[in-house]
Amino acid sequence: MGLFRSAKEFREVVDRTFEMLSTDPKIGPELAAARTPQRFEFPDLDLVVNVTYQDPPRDGQHLRWVWSDDIDWEPEVELTMDSDVANRYFQGKENIAIALARRRIKSKGNVRKTLALIPITKPMFARYREMVERDYPHLVV
Repeated sequence: MGLFRSAKEFREVVDRTFEMLSTDPKIGPELAAARTPQRFEFPDLDLVVNVTYQDPPRDGQHLRWVWSDDIDWEPEVELTMDSDVANRYFQGKENIAIALARRRIKSKGNVRKTLALIPITKPMFARYREMVERDYPHLVV
């Protein structure tokens, strides 16, 4: 196990992160407009989460995500990485293109569409860092 104390803690942190992304008045609509359903697998914790856009938005949510492969949409992109790689990414410490080249992230599908989302999500890095510094200091890298 890496920095996360458990799979439950990882899910909690990622749920809070997706919630921030989904409800942000600028980021949420931009991610939804990109229409890029994604599947993330975290083999070190034996977890998978599927994320897609919410159309139309509901209760201020522009995204929806399910911790399962039992979904009613098809992911365009599948990314596999350890939980620590995801944590470093959201802190702005992991470059996706380099991680893909070095195989810290493995991908299937339309990776170009995923790379196009990076500038949209970048403003979230500071908010994620604030959250981990405040609530999960053991995750700071």
